[in-house]
Amino acid sequence: MTMGEPAGVGPEITVKAWCARTATGQLPWIYLGDPDLLRTASSTLGEDIQVCEIEDAADATDTWHVAIPVLKVETSEAVKPGAPTKTNAAATVSAIDLAVDLARSGEVSGIVTNPIQKSVLYEAGFAFPGHTEYLAHLSGATTGAVMMLVAGSLRTVPVTIHIPLSEVFEALSTGLIVATVTTVARDLSSRFAVERPRIAVSGLNPHAGESGALGCEETEIIAPAIAHLREAGIDAFGPLPADTMFHAAARKNYDAAVCMYHDQALIPVKTVGFDTGVNCTLGLPFIRTSPDHGTALDIAGTGKAHADSLIASIKLAQELASNVRERHEHA
Repeated sequence: MTMGEPAGVGPEITVKAWCARTATGQLPWIYLGDPDLLRTASSTLGEDIQVCEIEDAADATDTWHVAIPVLKVETSEAVKPGAPTKTNAAATVSAIDLAVDLARSGEVSGIVTNPIQKSVLYEAGFAFPGHTEYLAHLSGATTGAVMMLVAGSLRTVPVTIHIPLSEVFEALSTGLIVATVTTVARDLSSRFAVERPRIAVSGLNPHAGESGALGCEETEIIAPAIAHLREAGIDAFGPLPADTMFHAAARKNYDAAVCMYHDQALIPVKTVGFDTGVNCTLGLPFIRTSPDHGTALDIAGTGKAHADSLIASIKLAQELASNVRERHEHA
C-alpha cells in the first residue's frame, strides 16, 4: 500500500484499515511510506498501534498481526495534515515507484494506492495526468490502462476520463471504444473470474441519440465499435441510453457498463456505494486498486475520515490476486 499524499487522509485510513484487519478478513499488506505518518495518525485516533520497519517484503507476514509492516519512504520535510507541499511530492512518487518494482518482481501480489494530491505533484514537475497513466508508464503496458469503478456488483468504465466535457466529442473514436471494451472483457475474465463477460455500452447523447435526432455519435462511432467487438467474440451490446442503464433490474443484464465520459461512469458508482467504491486499473501487468475518493485535505488530521473505501480496495485486490493464482494453477 502506497502512502499517497502525506498531508491527506491516507495515514489515518491506513491505521483504521489495519485496526479492522481481522474483522474484515484482510490478508497481510505492507505500507510503503514514512512510518512517522502512521505513528502520528495512531496518536490522533487514540490507537496504541505498533509500526515495524522491515527490510524485505517477505518479512511482512511475520509482523502483520502485531504491527503495521513498513518499507520506509521518508518524506523530505515535516508534514502538516491538510497542508501538502511540493517538497514532499518526491516521496509520494517514490512510494509508487517502489510498489511497481515489488509488483513486477512478484514480491507482492497487487498494489493498493492511497489518494494523491495531483495539483502538488504537477507543481513539482509530475508529467502525468494521474495515478493510472503513471502506473501504465512504469509498467510498460502495451495497451492503454483502463479505469474501472467498482461498488459491490456494479462495475463501470469511462472511455474518456479526465478531460473537459467539451473535448469528449473529439476524443471519442471507434478505435478507442474497441480498445477499452477489449481490455475490460479480458480482465473481467482473467482477474474477476467472469467466464463470458457481458458488456453494456452506453450512448453519448440523451436517449442514445434517438436515431440521430439528438446526435450522430451513436450511429457513426459507437455502433460500429460494438459491431466490431461482437465480430471478435465479445458480448458487447448497445448503445444504451445512459439514464436507464443503472437501475437494479438493468444492472442484472451485464457484468460491466462502459460509458463514454467520466461522470456517466462515476455518478452511478458513487450513488450506489459512496463510502465503499473502489478504483481498479485494468490493462496493467499487475493488480492495482485504490479508494474512490481524494485526499480530503479539509478533514485530514481530524480522525474523521472513513476507511471503508480503502478496506474495500484491499479486499478487492486480495480477491483478484486469488482469482489470478487459481487461474494459473488450473492453466
